[in-house]
Amino acid sequence: MRTDTARPVLLKNYSKPDYAIRQVDLDFALHPEKTRVVAKSRVERQRWAKAGTKLRLDGDGLNFVSASLDGKPLPASAYTVSSDQFVLHEPPAKFELEIVTEVNPSANTALSGLYLSGGNYCTQCEAEGFRRITYFLDRPDVLAIFTVRMEAPLESAPVLLSNGNPVAAGKAENGNHYAIWHDPHPKPSYLFALVAGNLASIHQDYVTADNRKVRLGIYVQKGKENRAGYAMDALVRSMRWDEEVFGCNYDLDVFNIVAVPDFNMGAMENKGLNIFNDKYVLADPATATDTDFARIEAIIAHEYFHNWTGDRITCRDWFQLCLKEGLTVYRDQEFSADMRSRPVKRIEDVVTLRAQQFPEDAGPLAHPVRPEAYREINNFYTATVYEKGAEIVRMLALLLGEKKFAKGMARYLKKHDGDAATIEDFIACFEQAAKIDLSQFFLWYRQAGTPHLHLASHYDKEKQTFTVEAEQSLAPTPGQNRKKPMHIPVRAALIGSKSGKQLEPSKITGIDSNGELLEFRQRRHKVVFHGIAERPLLSFNRDFSAPVITDYRYSDNELVFLAANDTDPFNRWQSLRTLAGREIIRAMRQMAKRRKPAWNDGLAPAFSSVAHDETLEPAFRAVALTLPSEADIAQLIGKNIDPDAIHSARNALQGHIGEALEPVRAEIAATLEIDGEYAPDAMQSGKRRLRHVLLSHALAANSEAAEKEVTDLFQSATNMTDRQAAFDMILRQVDDTEISEKAIAQFREWYGDDPLVMDKWFMSQAVVPGRSALATVKRLTRDDAFSWKNPNRMRSVIAAFAQANPTGFNRRDGAGYRYIADAVRKLDAINPQVAARLLTAFRSYKQLELERRKQAEAALKGLKEGGKLSRDVSDILDRTLS
Repeated sequence: MRTDTARPVLLKNYSKPDYAIRQVDLDFALHPEKTRVVAKSRVERQRWAKAGTKLRLDGDGLNFVSASLDGKPLPASAYTVSSDQFVLHEPPAKFELEIVTEVNPSANTALSGLYLSGGNYCTQCEAEGFRRITYFLDRPDVLAIFTVRMEAPLESAPVLLSNGNPVAAGKAENGNHYAIWHDPHPKPSYLFALVAGNLASIHQDYVTADNRKVRLGIYVQKGKENRAGYAMDALVRSMRWDEEVFGCNYDLDVFNIVAVPDFNMGAMENKGLNIFNDKYVLADPATATDTDFARIEAIIAHEYFHNWTGDRITCRDWFQLCLKEGLTVYRDQEFSADMRSRPVKRIEDVVTLRAQQFPEDAGPLAHPVRPEAYREINNFYTATVYEKGAEIVRMLALLLGEKKFAKGMARYLKKHDGDAATIEDFIACFEQAAKIDLSQFFLWYRQAGTPHLHLASHYDKEKQTFTVEAEQSLAPTPGQNRKKPMHIPVRAALIGSKSGKQLEPSKITGIDSNGELLEFRQRRHKVVFHGIAERPLLSFNRDFSAPVITDYRYSDNELVFLAANDTDPFNRWQSLRTLAGREIIRAMRQMAKRRKPAWNDGLAPAFSSVAHDETLEPAFRAVALTLPSEADIAQLIGKNIDPDAIHSARNALQGHIGEALEPVRAEIAATLEIDGEYAPDAMQSGKRRLRHVLLSHALAANSEAAEKEVTDLFQSATNMTDRQAAFDMILRQVDDTEISEKAIAQFREWYGDDPLVMDKWFMSQAVVPGRSALATVKRLTRDDAFSWKNPNRMRSVIAAFAQANPTGFNRRDGAGYRYIADAVRKLDAINPQVAARLLTAFRSYKQLELERRKQAEAALKGLKEGGKLSRDVSDILDRTLS
């Protein structure tokens, strides 16, 4: 564990490597405690480096065995070595360097480098895990051709996999067996992968658009291969979609996916050998929910799409991380939108952005999409890089239009194939393809924070003009006090307040525009829509075209009208959500004065209208009827947040809506019957989701019929989606301890032997709100099935409590804060990356009311003063307290 505080790495200090490593031959003698690694690297001094320049190779906790140069052992005076670095003092211009190291996979609880998962060997090398295997120039701009030989006992590791194509296999002289893999595509060390073990698999042949035959394989723990079929289907659809939409064909003879139960992240795009957290591969109707299926589809696609946007074209340095991640998230979002419901997918992506990235932008952990500095790169795998990075690509596509965007992408994929590229390289391709200046647009990569657009409007009936005055602002963020105006592309339209129809202006002045698209470039704009014959309502930021916060005061009646009449699905949803958010905040004020909330007369009818509207797809109706979360309301309030008050007011509103919908709930539910076998497609999953939302609203209204229905559903469900939904509602909304305890015991009895389903069992309990939540979490961590070493299990309990249980984590006495601070310290000794991510639960603590703020800060300071911490954790801690 690296416990040094480390000086920040600065983008401005980037320099090209003095040495290139052209080829690497790796030989692994696999052993649980003593794996021997022989690395032969063909090294060349670059033309810009001076003769005699030292070669400095990265290491991390390595056990050095020996080194030789061009086949001759190196004398001790020729190099300096420690566990974290190897320095060759006077290298020749061109040479072969062999280094032998020994690593202990069994002891590697950090799950970075080479480790054991479920008895199988696997690797995770992004961002800096390869240096935990051997000494190397472990940086993204050093690309080499890898050949890998693995040797292990046939009984314990009959499967031996690595990047590229298999070229040889056989019996070794010592009785073990071996396999050799060769990857013809130069790649950085972070894309190296190895898997070895006793695994089951499924296979399928695929023929690419350019007539290449590819053998697809998915490897899983034995006995779970019957749950890998959907992942294979998603892979095939991803490959075909990438060919049709982006012209990207696969380029090797094989493509393999391996699912492991111990993994720090969701998955990893290693060239030709993707390694996945098994929760994003394994699924069947009995054990996975509709949401699980959708995530599997998206993540399979994401990692496959990296083959071009990440592998064939990689990053010059880690500051360019969004070049592969933001771009690939955009690609997987578009894939999922094509596979399912485009409007619902857009809403879901924005909900994620607002829940994860907007708070990041608003707090001490804010950073640009392309940061200028970092202390620990593992801490920059953030929603800003991924989700906001995807939004930037989406805005770029909107600005350029479909044809010019496609032309720019084609130019980028062709020009930089085989490169370690930068954001500048990426943007330049679109500037050249579209003949456009994107220098101001580039500020989206350089300036942190979420822009605000403050709007005011006026309608002139005589002149038939509608004027919108707009001002943009961008608040200070760490290291950036003054910001330049952004280039913000926003789709906007006008809806007639009488006709309910979209109005077409004769012209728009005061801003660059193209149809609905308005380009806000200046600090202030006065936009005039001409030829508007009736008073309009502004439909702004349609389809959430820009990741901004809009400040525009609609009346409640206007929101009700737009929810029914806006021609943009996203803004119909947004109108209902804004109205519900207002009502919750109003109710908080009324309940603080011990008054019963007085609800807006149009609110319940607006929700009822959506619930009844069969012209809307069920999935859209479900998301429209879902109230803003407690975290959403906290963002709207912004400061002096009281999570308990938010929770009470939100429950009250849900009960009010439930009362209005209960008389017609059975009638609506009758239209949602599903014929035939279970399918996780948009239509079926939408119907199930809508039924569950309606049932939850009814429970909030204390419906006895709903309580019986949910308990019956838990017992009789024929798929995990229905059973999990019923289980969650029983724990959170059925006020009967006996029913809850019986459901907990029965769920455990049904699924106790299935780790992925047990993660659901743990999480469902950890997120139940209220003061007793902490006692529940402590009880769960004492359960025999809990493990601090398995990231999935830890996230299902500890992280779920800290990140998805606002009332439990934010107890006013600070007990939740102290518990999570103690958990971070314990985890830091096991897995620093997981510990650091857990600590981000405190990112918004300064927005809490005073007493909670004091308690949270005391817990953080106690963590800081309690002894040495890893670089991962200390980086997050210092920035959170700053």
